[in-house]
Amino acid sequence: MLAIPSAGTAQAAEPERLVIDLATDTGAFHGGASGTLYGIYGDGAPSRNLIEGMNVRTVSTKAQDGPQHPGADALEILPPFVESGGKDVYIYMTDIYRGFPYEWPGANGPARLTDFKEKLKKQVQQVLTMGDYKDHVVYVPFNEPEGNMFGTGKWSYNGTSWLNDPQHYFAAWKDTYRLIRELDPDARIAGPNTSLLYNQVKGFLQYAKANDVVPDVMTWHELSSPAAVRTSVAKYRQWEREIGIDPLPINVNEYGHNYHLSVPGQVVQWVSAIEESKIDADLAYWNIDGNLNDSAVDANKGNGQWWLFNAYGQMSGHTVQVTAPHPNQQYTLQGVATLDEDKKQSRTIFGGKSGDADIVFDNIDPELFGTTVRATVQEIPWTGQVGDSAQPLRLADQEIAVGEDGTVTLPMTGMNEMSAYQVILSPGGDGGVPATPSVSWRKSYEAENATYTGSGYSKNGPEGTPSNVGKFATSGNYNVGGLRTGSDGVLAFDVDVPQDGTYDLSVFANSYNLDGRVKEQGPTNVFLRVDGEDPQELRLPLGYKWVVWGHTGTTVKLTAGKHRITLSAKDADLGVTKGDAIIDKMDLALRDEHVTAPAIYEAEYATLTGARPGYTYPSASGPGAVALPKNASATFWVHSPTDGESTVSIDHLGGGRASLSLNSEELDLPKTGSGKPGTETVKMFLSGGINKITVTGTSRELVLDRLRVSRSQGTLVPTVYQAEDGSVAGAARTTDQYTFAANGRSVTDIGNGTANSLTIDVVAATSGRHAVTIRYSNAEQAPATHYNPDPIARHADLSVNGGPAHRILFPTTFHFNDFRDLTVPLTLKKGTNRITFTAEELPDFNGDTYNQYDQRSPYAPVIDQIGVTPLTKK
Repeated sequence: MLAIPSAGTAQAAEPERLVIDLATDTGAFHGGASGTLYGIYGDGAPSRNLIEGMNVRTVSTKAQDGPQHPGADALEILPPFVESGGKDVYIYMTDIYRGFPYEWPGANGPARLTDFKEKLKKQVQQVLTMGDYKDHVVYVPFNEPEGNMFGTGKWSYNGTSWLNDPQHYFAAWKDTYRLIRELDPDARIAGPNTSLLYNQVKGFLQYAKANDVVPDVMTWHELSSPAAVRTSVAKYRQWEREIGIDPLPINVNEYGHNYHLSVPGQVVQWVSAIEESKIDADLAYWNIDGNLNDSAVDANKGNGQWWLFNAYGQMSGHTVQVTAPHPNQQYTLQGVATLDEDKKQSRTIFGGKSGDADIVFDNIDPELFGTTVRATVQEIPWTGQVGDSAQPLRLADQEIAVGEDGTVTLPMTGMNEMSAYQVILSPGGDGGVPATPSVSWRKSYEAENATYTGSGYSKNGPEGTPSNVGKFATSGNYNVGGLRTGSDGVLAFDVDVPQDGTYDLSVFANSYNLDGRVKEQGPTNVFLRVDGEDPQELRLPLGYKWVVWGHTGTTVKLTAGKHRITLSAKDADLGVTKGDAIIDKMDLALRDEHVTAPAIYEAEYATLTGARPGYTYPSASGPGAVALPKNASATFWVHSPTDGESTVSIDHLGGGRASLSLNSEELDLPKTGSGKPGTETVKMFLSGGINKITVTGTSRELVLDRLRVSRSQGTLVPTVYQAEDGSVAGAARTTDQYTFAANGRSVTDIGNGTANSLTIDVVAATSGRHAVTIRYSNAEQAPATHYNPDPIARHADLSVNGGPAHRILFPTTFHFNDFRDLTVPLTLKKGTNRITFTAEELPDFNGDTYNQYDQRSPYAPVIDQIGVTPLTKK
């Protein structure tokens, strides 16, 4: 993947060069590309870890109590978003109506506008109850007015598009703008929120200036390509100059297509255009809300796209000039780069090309970096829309001499166009031994190239392509169907591996959760064999539509050489397939010491508050370490594949002490550090997915080197309680309907009133914080009026020993027979504790009405079991 780097000018024979000019400052790093449209359902769906770690800057979301879809109510997501570091919540005020185009009632245009104004008043009055949170609200009075309210359709004002005759829209804008400002003098108002930057928007700006109703934020949508972002921003800025409007903040509050979203190598091309333009932008909503626009998996897991935004959000300082081999062309190599002089660190993220390219760093300042640089190179792979991703893969960590011309070239080989890549440059020469790669031999095998025998075969595709961006991205553009109920199909992959060993095997697959065959059982089961032996049953991932990819993993033992790995719909020893699945590809990766070594999180690459890295620590790992004075901190975003115990080793060089927090909770542990170099080892319960670990200085200056994290067991031992062994009350009942529950039984019908409850008595060996892991399922889905599936995040009100209830949201699992884990921290007393689950339908914001479209469930999820585990131990 990474050839031997060279100092000096890039090789002339290499046709593709991404050139980063570290001497050309292009403006302060903005970080605006990490916005989301309807990406947050409510507090906990997704988790605050996912929101903060993705550095979500802006959210466009529906009007409070709007009936567009379940969840994402503006004032319910506002506090958790702001507390997770978010900047602004843009309220789509028109979402107070059902349907799209918006179904606003009234006999004619003026009557409809009168009704809308009354609803606007109520929305503003609700915002005014939010205290300081309201400072983070931006009102969006109209959304894509040319397509609905002031378009030509059934629900338009008068059947005339404002693009042809703007008088009624302009008047409505002026009236609603002044109404909002009268009720909330400090209001920020955004518009016109058109579906693209029409030329007629210039006339809108002229009218707005003449009538003193210029938006505080300029908004439009770019459902086209990254090239259009740069072009449109430049066009708009020119209009400002011509009209005499001071430069406004811009939010392109819908961008990207299905083909792009979830794919790091595609999205990084949008990010580069958005960051270069220094604007905010929100990922578009094509599918389900509450998953950060196909970045989040379940409540607390991130896919490859999440990790791309995590890398992007950790950039700092100022951007520098990046010259792509094909500037501003979609589906080619593009990137964005920063230089932080205080940190003495440069970061570059790039992608969009398969094969080879040179990444060239020009004008490396010897005053900052010296004559040698440390280059850490990472890959952020595509893992599907619903596929969890581990932290970025470390491809290389090397010290490289800077050429006499101030240049370093990194020759990248064998890149994957669906992946994004990151290079972090730091001063070299004084750091420790470079880290080894975290990957070893690996290879992908496309399903369409495998051998299929038996009935039911289909080769599906091409799927999403540059000429058909509405369809989903697929490795190799094609996938294979046939493994389904009643089939005798066998899909055979012929592989050739380099050595004896254990290999990680991952099948990228999809079953549509509402397909007739899939409804019966939920996850589609298939059977894996190696050379006809060692059968395993795999359950393939569900999705909200066809061609929505996740992955199912296992391990196989292989000897060096050729093997045939089969996926079958029948197995003589294990049974038959139920359901229907499509297969995209199979990945194999050697599970050697590179892969099994603890994950390394260098302090100098962490999110730093009140501290900066130093590079003069010869005994440090990586390029350096971070001195943490009192109250300064280093935050690490740590991945765990499952909920459970991990060993976290804190390597330090002495100097002082620090406290540890996990997921924003300070741990009840002795302080880390001492006057001498050493390692503190802590057992922590990590939630499956993303964990926030923060090290905060408490006395003198702890010199923090890194964290090392590995899965372990035996210290934090869970005690598991089956839900059916608890006590049910009212209509709540035990069922054997869901066969994939542990022991085949679970508890359903909790809720629809607090009398219908589940109570489980659990025992804690000591008093204190515990991880309570709830295994649940939830497939409730509301009727939709558009192409977006509308799954509902059910909730449970959980109380301990009769205390106040904690409300917990449970994202969809796509089928009631598909169970997931969700962990919540609870304080338990020593001995027996009574945990009670209840639920009831939540009223609308004012407490006087209920949703009439079944978008607020009165039920808790189906509960299979709960595990109780101490949160930590040193």
